Amino acid sequence: MSSFRGYHSEWNLGSPGGWDYQRMTQEIAKVVWQKINQTKPTGVDLDFDHPMLYPVVGFAEMLLAVHRQREGANPGLLAVVAEEETLADVTENINLARRLDAVDGITGILAAPHEFELKNGRVCHQGRPVSLIFMDFNNDVFLKLHRKHDLTALYQAIRENRILNPRGTEPINVKSMFEVITGLQSKRFHPETVRRTPWTRRFFPRTTIGPKGETIGDLAEWTRENWSHLVLKPERGYSGIGVRVGGIGQNGDDAIETALTTGGYIVQAKVALGLWGEAMPEIDREQGRIVLKDRQTDFRCLIGPDQIFGFLCRYGDVPTNVGSGGGVQPMAILKSPMTVREAVDRINGTIAQMDYGDLLAIEDAQNAMAIEEKFTYLLGPIKIALRPRIITAQQLADLEIYGRAIWDDSIKLEQMWHAGELDAYIDIEEEELEIARLQPWRGGPAIFAADGLFGFGAHLEVP
Repeated sequence: MSSFRGYHSEWNLGSPGGWDYQRMTQEIAKVVWQKINQTKPTGVDLDFDHPMLYPVVGFAEMLLAVHRQREGANPGLLAVVAEEETLADVTENINLARRLDAVDGITGILAAPHEFELKNGRVCHQGRPVSLIFMDFNNDVFLKLHRKHDLTALYQAIRENRILNPRGTEPINVKSMFEVITGLQSKRFHPETVRRTPWTRRFFPRTTIGPKGETIGDLAEWTRENWSHLVLKPERGYSGIGVRVGGIGQNGDDAIETALTTGGYIVQAKVALGLWGEAMPEIDREQGRIVLKDRQTDFRCLIGPDQIFGFLCRYGDVPTNVGSGGGVQPMAILKSPMTVREAVDRINGTIAQMDYGDLLAIEDAQNAMAIEEKFTYLLGPIKIALRPRIITAQQLADLEIYGRAIWDDSIKLEQMWHAGELDAYIDIEEEELEIARLQPWRGGPAIFAADGLFGFGAHLEVP
Protein backbone atom coordinates (compact mmCIF):
# COMPACT_ATOMS: atom_id res chain seq x y z
CA MET A 1 0.00 0.00 0.00
CA SER A 2 1.46 3.34 -1.04
CA SER A 3 2.11 5.91 1.67
CA PHE A 4 0.28 8.68 -0.20
CA ARG A 5 -3.05 9.00 -1.97
CA GLY A 6 -4.08 10.69 -5.16
CA TYR A 7 -3.63 11.08 -8.90
CA HIS A 8 -1.76 12.97 -11.55
CA SER A 9 -3.90 14.89 -13.99
CA GLU A 10 -1.38 16.12 -16.53
CA TRP A 11 2.08 15.25 -17.79
CA ASN A 12 4.51 17.58 -19.53
CA LEU A 13 7.06 15.67 -21.55
CA GLY A 14 7.94 18.51 -23.91
CA SER A 15 9.27 21.53 -22.00
CA PRO A 16 8.32 21.32 -18.32
CA GLY A 17 9.03 24.25 -16.05
CA GLY A 18 9.38 24.76 -12.33
CA TRP A 19 12.72 23.01 -11.83
CA ASP A 20 14.33 26.04 -10.17
CA TYR A 21 11.35 27.63 -8.40
CA GLN A 22 11.39 25.11 -5.55
CA ARG A 23 15.05 25.88 -4.80
CA MET A 24 14.21 29.57 -4.53
CA THR A 25 11.19 28.76 -2.38
CA GLN A 26 13.24 26.54 -0.05
CA GLU A 27 15.97 29.09 0.50
CA ILE A 28 13.44 31.77 1.46
CA ALA A 29 11.36 29.33 3.53
CA LYS A 30 14.30 28.26 5.69
CA VAL A 31 14.69 31.86 6.87
CA VAL A 32 10.93 32.19 7.43
CA TRP A 33 10.78 28.90 9.37
CA GLN A 34 13.62 30.04 11.62
CA LYS A 35 11.90 33.36 12.32
CA ILE A 36 8.59 31.65 13.13
CA ASN A 37 10.24 29.26 15.59
CA GLN A 38 12.27 32.05 17.20
CA THR A 39 9.03 33.95 17.78
CA LYS A 40 6.87 30.98 18.83
CA PRO A 41 8.44 27.48 18.76
CA THR A 42 6.38 24.88 16.88
CA GLY A 43 7.99 21.78 18.39
CA VAL A 44 8.22 20.17 14.94
CA ASP A 45 11.58 19.15 13.46
CA LEU A 46 11.73 19.55 9.67
CA ASP A 47 14.38 19.09 6.98
CA PHE A 48 14.27 21.76 4.25
CA ASP A 49 17.55 20.67 2.64
CA HIS A 50 16.87 17.22 1.17
CA PRO A 51 18.33 17.02 -2.38
CA MET A 52 14.91 16.25 -3.87
CA LEU A 53 13.73 19.67 -2.74
CA TYR A 54 16.28 21.25 -5.12
CA PRO A 55 15.42 19.69 -8.52
CA VAL A 56 17.52 22.13 -10.56
CA VAL A 57 20.69 20.49 -9.22
CA GLY A 58 20.00 17.07 -10.74
CA PHE A 59 18.63 18.63 -13.92
CA ALA A 60 21.79 20.71 -14.46
CA GLU A 61 24.00 17.69 -13.70
CA MET A 62 22.12 15.71 -16.37
CA LEU A 63 22.73 18.46 -18.95
CA LEU A 64 26.44 18.51 -18.10
CA ALA A 65 26.65 14.70 -18.25
CA VAL A 66 25.12 14.71 -21.74
CA HIS A 67 27.63 17.35 -22.86
CA ARG A 68 30.57 15.31 -21.49
CA GLN A 69 29.27 12.14 -23.10
CA ARG A 70 29.21 13.92 -26.46
CA GLU A 71 32.29 16.13 -26.17
CA GLY A 72 34.48 14.48 -23.55
CA ALA A 73 36.57 16.91 -21.52
CA ASN A 74 36.34 19.59 -24.20
CA PRO A 75 34.81 22.93 -23.26
CA GLY A 76 31.32 23.60 -24.52
CA LEU A 77 28.51 26.07 -24.96
CA LEU A 78 25.20 25.04 -23.39
CA ALA A 79 22.23 27.17 -24.38
CA VAL A 80 18.88 27.72 -22.71
CA VAL A 81 16.54 28.75 -25.53
CA ALA A 82 13.26 30.53 -24.88
CA GLU A 83 10.85 32.82 -26.70
CA GLU A 84 12.38 36.27 -27.10
CA GLU A 85 9.72 38.07 -25.08
CA THR A 86 10.39 35.85 -22.03
CA LEU A 87 14.18 36.24 -21.85
CA ALA A 88 14.19 39.09 -19.35
CA ASP A 89 11.39 37.80 -17.15
CA VAL A 90 11.59 34.00 -16.67
CA THR A 91 13.89 33.83 -13.67
CA GLU A 92 14.50 30.09 -13.72
CA ASN A 93 15.81 30.20 -17.31
CA ILE A 94 18.11 33.07 -16.37
CA ASN A 95 19.30 31.15 -13.33
CA LEU A 96 19.91 27.92 -15.25
CA ALA A 97 22.09 29.68 -17.80
CA ARG A 98 24.07 31.28 -14.97
CA ARG A 99 24.40 27.94 -13.15
CA LEU A 100 25.80 26.27 -16.26
CA ASP A 101 28.09 29.22 -16.96
CA ALA A 102 29.63 28.85 -13.50
CA VAL A 103 30.97 25.37 -14.36
CA ASP A 104 34.63 25.22 -15.40
CA GLY A 105 34.95 24.83 -19.15
CA ILE A 106 31.26 25.53 -19.78
CA THR A 107 29.70 28.66 -21.23
CA GLY A 108 26.02 28.90 -20.36
CA ILE A 109 23.82 31.33 -22.28
CA LEU A 110 20.16 32.31 -22.53
CA ALA A 111 19.12 33.06 -26.11
CA ALA A 112 16.18 33.48 -28.45
CA PRO A 113 15.73 30.77 -31.12
CA HIS A 114 16.59 33.01 -34.06
CA GLU A 115 20.01 33.90 -32.62
CA PHE A 116 21.60 30.66 -33.88
CA GLU A 117 23.32 30.14 -37.24
CA LEU A 118 25.19 27.49 -39.20
CA LYS A 119 28.93 28.00 -39.62
CA ASN A 120 31.05 25.45 -41.46
CA GLY A 121 28.22 22.99 -41.00
CA ARG A 122 28.05 23.45 -37.21
CA VAL A 123 25.22 24.89 -35.12
CA CYS A 124 26.65 28.07 -33.64
CA HIS A 125 25.73 31.08 -31.53
CA GLN A 126 27.63 34.22 -32.50
CA GLY A 127 30.21 32.03 -34.22
CA ARG A 128 30.71 29.60 -31.31
CA PRO A 129 29.70 25.93 -31.76
CA VAL A 130 26.84 24.82 -29.54
CA SER A 131 27.10 21.57 -27.62
CA LEU A 132 23.59 21.25 -26.18
CA ILE A 133 20.30 23.17 -26.00
CA PHE A 134 17.44 23.09 -23.52
CA MET A 135 14.43 24.48 -25.38
CA ASP A 136 11.68 26.00 -23.22
CA PHE A 137 8.78 25.53 -25.66
CA ASN A 138 7.05 22.77 -27.59
CA ASN A 139 7.01 21.88 -31.28
CA ASP A 140 3.92 23.93 -32.12
CA VAL A 141 5.67 27.09 -30.89
CA PHE A 142 8.88 26.05 -32.66
CA LEU A 143 7.00 25.74 -35.93
CA LYS A 144 5.24 29.09 -35.44
CA LEU A 145 8.59 30.79 -34.81
CA HIS A 146 10.19 29.07 -37.80
CA ARG A 147 7.50 30.58 -40.00
CA LYS A 148 8.46 34.00 -38.64
CA HIS A 149 12.24 33.52 -38.49
CA ASP A 150 14.57 31.11 -40.22
CA LEU A 151 15.34 28.44 -37.61
CA THR A 152 17.32 26.18 -39.94
CA ALA A 153 20.16 26.03 -37.41
CA LEU A 154 17.84 24.70 -34.71
CA TYR A 155 16.41 22.18 -37.17
CA GLN A 156 19.94 20.83 -37.55
CA ALA A 157 20.38 20.79 -33.76
CA ILE A 158 17.26 18.61 -33.59
CA ARG A 159 18.65 16.22 -36.23
CA GLU A 160 21.93 16.01 -34.30
CA ASN A 161 20.09 15.21 -31.04
CA ARG A 162 21.37 18.40 -29.42
CA ILE A 163 17.96 19.48 -28.09
CA LEU A 164 16.66 18.58 -24.64
CA ASN A 165 13.90 17.69 -24.18
CA PRO A 166 14.05 15.61 -27.38
CA ARG A 167 11.41 16.81 -29.82
CA GLY A 168 10.23 13.20 -30.24
CA THR A 169 8.31 13.31 -26.97
CA GLU A 170 5.68 15.63 -28.46
CA PRO A 171 3.20 13.06 -29.87
CA ILE A 172 2.87 11.36 -26.48
CA ASN A 173 2.73 14.73 -24.70
CA VAL A 174 -1.04 15.04 -25.25
CA LYS A 175 -3.74 14.39 -22.68
CA SER A 176 -5.43 11.83 -24.93
CA MET A 177 -2.64 9.44 -23.83
CA PHE A 178 -4.51 9.11 -20.54
CA GLU A 179 -7.27 7.31 -22.44
CA VAL A 180 -4.70 4.77 -23.60
CA ILE A 181 -3.63 4.21 -19.99
CA THR A 182 -7.17 4.00 -18.56
CA GLY A 183 -8.72 2.20 -21.52
CA LEU A 184 -8.61 -1.30 -22.96
CA GLN A 185 -4.80 -1.37 -23.05
CA SER A 186 -4.30 -0.47 -19.37
CA LYS A 187 -2.70 -3.85 -18.58
CA ARG A 188 0.28 -2.91 -20.73
CA PHE A 189 1.29 -0.22 -18.23
CA HIS A 190 2.73 -0.23 -14.72
CA PRO A 191 0.00 -0.64 -12.06
CA GLU A 192 1.26 2.49 -10.29
CA THR A 193 0.79 4.60 -13.43
CA VAL A 194 -2.69 3.19 -14.06
CA ARG A 195 -3.74 3.67 -10.44
CA ARG A 196 -2.64 7.32 -10.47
CA THR A 197 -4.33 8.21 -13.79
CA PRO A 198 -7.90 9.60 -13.63
CA TRP A 199 -10.36 8.02 -16.04
CA THR A 200 -10.01 9.97 -19.31
CA ARG A 201 -11.67 9.83 -22.73
CA ARG A 202 -11.29 11.88 -25.93
CA PHE A 203 -14.44 13.99 -26.10
CA PHE A 204 -16.63 13.65 -29.17
CA PRO A 205 -19.93 11.85 -29.93
CA ARG A 206 -19.07 8.19 -29.31
CA THR A 207 -19.71 5.08 -27.28
CA THR A 208 -17.09 4.09 -24.72
CA ILE A 209 -16.50 2.48 -21.33
CA GLY A 210 -17.14 4.61 -18.25
CA PRO A 211 -15.10 5.00 -15.07
CA LYS A 212 -16.96 2.15 -13.34
CA GLY A 213 -16.71 -0.19 -16.31
CA GLU A 214 -20.19 0.73 -17.53
CA THR A 215 -21.09 1.13 -21.18
CA ILE A 216 -21.64 4.74 -22.25
CA GLY A 217 -23.83 5.03 -25.33
CA ASP A 218 -23.47 8.79 -25.86
CA LEU A 219 -20.43 10.36 -24.22
CA ALA A 220 -21.69 13.92 -24.66
CA GLU A 221 -25.05 13.19 -23.00
CA TRP A 222 -23.41 11.12 -20.28
CA THR A 223 -21.05 14.04 -19.58
CA ARG A 224 -24.05 16.36 -19.28
CA GLU A 225 -25.74 14.01 -16.78
CA ASN A 226 -22.56 13.55 -14.69
CA TRP A 227 -21.11 17.03 -15.09
CA SER A 228 -20.52 17.70 -11.40
CA HIS A 229 -17.93 14.89 -11.28
CA LEU A 230 -16.06 15.73 -14.48
CA VAL A 231 -13.55 18.10 -16.09
CA LEU A 232 -13.21 19.11 -19.74
CA LYS A 233 -9.73 20.06 -20.99
CA PRO A 234 -8.06 20.81 -24.32
CA GLU A 235 -5.83 17.91 -25.30
CA ARG A 236 -2.87 20.25 -25.74
CA GLY A 237 -3.79 23.10 -23.40
CA TYR A 238 -1.73 24.64 -20.61
CA SER A 239 -2.11 27.10 -17.70
CA GLY A 240 -5.77 26.17 -17.25
CA ILE A 241 -6.73 27.82 -20.57
CA GLY A 242 -10.00 26.36 -21.86
CA VAL A 243 -10.50 24.08 -18.86
CA ARG A 244 -14.05 23.74 -17.55
CA VAL A 245 -14.79 22.09 -14.21
CA GLY A 246 -18.04 20.55 -13.04
CA GLY A 247 -19.48 21.18 -9.61
CA ILE A 248 -18.13 24.70 -9.06
CA GLY A 249 -20.81 26.71 -10.82
CA GLN A 250 -19.49 26.39 -14.38
CA ASN A 251 -22.35 25.73 -16.80
CA GLY A 252 -22.14 22.19 -18.12
CA ASP A 253 -24.17 22.81 -21.27
CA ASP A 254 -21.93 25.71 -22.28
CA ALA A 255 -18.78 23.71 -21.50
CA ILE A 256 -19.95 20.71 -23.53
CA GLU A 257 -21.00 22.85 -26.48
CA THR A 258 -17.67 24.67 -26.49
CA ALA A 259 -15.70 21.43 -26.34
CA LEU A 260 -17.71 19.80 -29.14
CA THR A 261 -17.55 22.88 -31.36
CA THR A 262 -13.86 23.57 -30.78
CA GLY A 263 -12.77 19.92 -30.89
CA GLY A 264 -9.59 18.47 -29.45
CA TYR A 265 -10.92 18.05 -25.89
CA ILE A 266 -10.78 15.28 -23.32
CA VAL A 267 -13.23 14.56 -20.52
CA GLN A 268 -11.70 13.45 -17.26
CA ALA A 269 -12.91 12.27 -13.87
CA LYS A 270 -12.55 15.13 -11.40
CA VAL A 271 -10.19 14.38 -8.54
CA ALA A 272 -11.95 15.01 -5.22
CA LEU A 273 -10.90 18.45 -4.04
CA GLY A 274 -10.47 17.30 -0.46
CA LEU A 275 -7.78 14.86 -1.56
CA TRP A 276 -5.43 17.59 -2.74
CA GLY A 277 -6.44 20.42 -0.43
CA GLU A 278 -4.92 21.44 2.91
CA ALA A 279 -5.65 24.08 5.53
CA MET A 280 -2.99 26.80 5.52
CA PRO A 281 -2.33 29.73 7.84
CA GLU A 282 -2.46 33.10 6.12
CA ILE A 283 -2.54 36.78 6.96
CA ASP A 284 -5.78 38.60 6.16
CA ARG A 285 -4.43 42.12 5.84
CA GLU A 286 -7.84 43.68 5.30
CA GLN A 287 -9.19 42.32 8.57
CA GLY A 288 -5.87 42.50 10.40
CA ARG A 289 -5.88 38.90 11.60
CA ILE A 290 -4.40 35.43 11.04
CA VAL A 291 -6.75 32.92 9.40
CA LEU A 292 -6.75 29.28 8.26
CA LYS A 293 -7.73 28.92 4.60
CA ASP A 294 -8.44 25.76 2.62
CA ARG A 295 -6.15 25.75 -0.42
CA GLN A 296 -5.65 23.38 -3.34
CA THR A 297 -2.08 22.07 -3.33
CA ASP A 298 -0.81 20.46 -6.51
CA PHE A 299 2.52 18.74 -6.58
CA ARG A 300 4.74 18.64 -9.67
CA CYS A 301 7.14 15.69 -9.84
CA LEU A 302 10.17 16.39 -12.04
CA ILE A 303 11.40 13.08 -13.41
CA GLY A 304 14.58 12.09 -15.22
CA PRO A 305 16.26 8.88 -16.37
CA ASP A 306 15.75 6.35 -13.57
CA GLN A 307 15.38 9.08 -10.95
CA ILE A 308 13.25 11.88 -9.63
CA PHE A 309 15.06 15.21 -9.77
CA GLY A 310 12.64 16.69 -7.26
CA PHE A 311 9.36 18.52 -6.92
CA LEU A 312 7.55 21.80 -7.27
CA CYS A 313 4.81 22.44 -4.72
CA ARG A 314 2.11 24.95 -5.70
CA TYR A 315 -1.16 26.09 -4.23
CA GLY A 316 -4.10 28.06 -5.46
CA ASP A 317 -7.83 28.57 -5.56
CA VAL A 318 -9.21 27.39 -8.89
CA PRO A 319 -9.68 23.63 -9.11
CA THR A 320 -8.90 22.45 -12.63
CA ASN A 321 -7.46 19.00 -11.84
CA VAL A 322 -4.29 21.08 -11.46
CA GLY A 323 -4.23 24.10 -9.20
CA SER A 324 -4.30 27.55 -10.70
CA GLY A 325 -3.51 30.91 -9.21
CA GLY A 326 -2.06 31.42 -5.76
CA GLY A 327 1.64 30.73 -5.48
CA VAL A 328 4.25 28.24 -4.34
CA GLN A 329 4.70 26.30 -1.14
CA PRO A 330 7.91 25.23 0.56
CA MET A 331 8.39 21.55 1.33
CA ALA A 332 9.98 19.79 4.25
CA ILE A 333 10.70 16.23 5.33
CA LEU A 334 9.21 15.34 8.72
CA LYS A 335 11.86 14.31 11.26
CA SER A 336 9.81 14.42 14.47
CA PRO A 337 8.17 11.18 15.68
CA MET A 338 4.61 12.14 14.74
CA THR A 339 2.25 11.81 11.80
CA VAL A 340 2.01 14.38 9.00
CA ARG A 341 -1.45 15.30 10.27
CA GLU A 342 -0.15 15.90 13.80
CA ALA A 343 2.75 17.99 12.52
CA VAL A 344 0.57 20.15 10.29
CA ASP A 345 -2.05 20.67 12.99
CA ARG A 346 0.65 21.67 15.46
CA ILE A 347 2.27 24.14 13.03
CA ASN A 348 -1.07 25.60 11.95
CA GLY A 349 -2.13 26.02 15.55
CA THR A 350 1.15 27.66 16.55
CA ILE A 351 1.08 30.16 13.68
CA ALA A 352 -2.60 30.93 14.26
CA GLN A 353 -1.76 31.89 17.87
CA MET A 354 1.10 34.20 16.95
CA ASP A 355 0.87 37.93 17.40
CA TYR A 356 -0.49 39.43 14.18
CA GLY A 357 2.24 42.08 14.03
CA ASP A 358 5.00 39.49 14.49
CA LEU A 359 3.70 37.32 11.65
CA LEU A 360 3.11 40.36 9.44
CA ALA A 361 6.77 41.33 9.87
CA ILE A 362 7.83 37.81 8.91
CA GLU A 363 5.67 37.83 5.78
CA ASP A 364 7.01 41.26 4.83
CA ALA A 365 10.55 39.88 5.17
CA GLN A 366 9.55 36.91 3.02
CA ASN A 367 8.24 39.20 0.29
CA ALA A 368 11.39 41.31 0.43
CA MET A 369 13.55 38.20 -0.06
CA ALA A 370 11.41 37.14 -3.03
CA ILE A 371 11.84 40.54 -4.69
CA GLU A 372 15.59 40.49 -4.02
CA GLU A 373 15.85 37.08 -5.72
CA LYS A 374 13.62 38.32 -8.59
CA PHE A 375 11.15 35.65 -7.58
CA THR A 376 8.35 37.78 -8.97
CA TYR A 377 5.35 37.70 -11.27
CA LEU A 378 4.16 40.88 -13.00
CA LEU A 379 4.62 43.66 -10.44
CA GLY A 380 5.03 41.81 -7.17
CA PRO A 381 6.61 38.86 -5.37
CA ILE A 382 5.28 35.37 -6.04
CA LYS A 383 3.15 34.41 -3.07
CA ILE A 384 4.84 31.83 -0.84
CA ALA A 385 2.87 29.85 1.73
CA LEU A 386 3.91 30.44 5.33
CA ARG A 387 3.63 26.75 6.19
CA PRO A 388 5.60 24.10 4.29
CA ARG A 389 3.96 21.06 2.77
CA ILE A 390 5.17 18.15 4.84
CA ILE A 391 6.05 14.68 3.59
CA THR A 392 7.85 11.68 5.07
CA ALA A 393 10.94 9.70 4.06
CA GLN A 394 8.70 6.76 3.13
CA GLN A 395 6.60 8.99 0.88
CA LEU A 396 9.79 10.11 -0.88
CA ALA A 397 10.68 6.47 -1.51
CA ASP A 398 7.21 5.75 -2.88
CA LEU A 399 7.38 8.84 -5.11
CA GLU A 400 10.59 7.46 -6.63
CA ILE A 401 8.75 4.25 -7.55
CA TYR A 402 5.96 6.36 -9.05
CA GLY A 403 8.43 8.42 -11.09
CA ARG A 404 10.20 5.36 -12.50
CA ALA A 405 6.84 3.90 -13.54
CA ILE A 406 5.91 7.08 -15.46
CA TRP A 407 9.31 7.14 -17.17
CA ASP A 408 9.08 3.49 -18.26
CA ASP A 409 5.50 3.87 -19.44
CA SER A 410 6.39 6.96 -21.45
CA ILE A 411 8.98 4.86 -23.29
CA LYS A 412 6.25 2.31 -23.96
CA LEU A 413 3.92 5.01 -25.30
CA GLU A 414 6.61 6.26 -27.67
CA GLN A 415 7.19 2.71 -28.91
CA MET A 416 3.44 2.35 -29.50
CA TRP A 417 3.41 5.62 -31.46
CA HIS A 418 6.28 4.53 -33.70
CA ALA A 419 4.45 1.22 -34.25
CA GLY A 420 1.37 3.14 -35.46
CA GLU A 421 -0.78 2.02 -32.52
CA LEU A 422 -1.63 5.54 -31.31
CA ASP A 423 -2.50 7.29 -34.57
CA ALA A 424 -6.17 7.60 -33.58
CA TYR A 425 -5.20 9.42 -30.36
CA ILE A 426 -2.87 12.03 -31.86
CA ASP A 427 -4.32 15.05 -33.64
CA ILE A 428 -1.18 17.03 -34.47
CA GLU A 429 -0.38 18.67 -37.79
CA GLU A 430 2.04 16.76 -40.00
CA GLU A 431 4.79 19.40 -39.88
CA GLU A 432 4.96 19.05 -36.10
CA LEU A 433 5.08 15.27 -36.36
CA GLU A 434 7.94 15.59 -38.84
CA ILE A 435 9.87 17.59 -36.23
CA ALA A 436 9.18 14.82 -33.70
CA ARG A 437 10.42 12.15 -36.11
CA LEU A 438 13.71 14.03 -36.54
CA GLN A 439 14.66 13.41 -32.91
CA PRO A 440 13.17 10.25 -31.40
CA TRP A 441 13.49 10.08 -27.63
CA ARG A 442 13.87 6.32 -26.98
CA GLY A 443 14.37 6.83 -23.25
CA GLY A 444 17.36 9.16 -23.57
CA PRO A 445 18.15 12.03 -21.19
CA ALA A 446 15.17 14.32 -20.57
CA ILE A 447 13.19 16.01 -17.81
CA PHE A 448 9.48 15.20 -17.51
CA ALA A 449 6.82 16.65 -15.24
CA ALA A 450 3.81 14.93 -13.72
CA ASP A 451 1.38 17.20 -11.92
CA GLY A 452 0.16 15.26 -8.91
CA LEU A 453 -2.99 15.93 -6.90
CA PHE A 454 -1.77 14.09 -3.83
CA GLY A 455 -2.76 13.76 -0.20
CA PHE A 456 0.22 13.14 2.09
CA GLY A 457 -1.76 12.87 5.31
CA ALA A 458 -2.86 16.45 5.99
CA HIS A 459 -5.43 16.60 3.20
CA LEU A 460 -8.98 17.75 3.76
CA GLU A 461 -11.73 15.18 4.15
CA VAL A 462 -12.55 13.19 1.00
CA PRO A 463 -16.22 12.35 0.46
